[in-house]
Amino acid sequence: MASVAKIAANERRKVLVARWAARRAELKRVIAHPSTSAHDRAAAVSALAKLPRDGSATRVRNRDAADGRPRGHLRKFGLSRVRVRQMAHDGQLPGVRKSSW
Repeated sequence: MASVAKIAANERRKVLVARWAARRAELKRVIAHPSTSAHDRAAAVSALAKLPRDGSATRVRNRDAADGRPRGHLRKFGLSRVRVRQMAHDGQLPGVRKSSW
């Protein structure tokens, strides 16, 4: 089980990402647009660098919804591989059966 602090930090990052998403997208659009002048592009890069680091979507970690495990996350279930196996064996995941051949 992940520590409560790590889970809370990840939740704070999600809030920051949502808050700064529009501003980051606008600056990235200015940077990527071919007709932007060099001066405007440099200003946009500088402004992007000044935004909070945790406002970037790549800083958010996919975690197990049940216990916060950061590794082995299966996006389809929102759970870690360990939790998916445990819940599937207990019959708690509808439509999931243990494979046997």
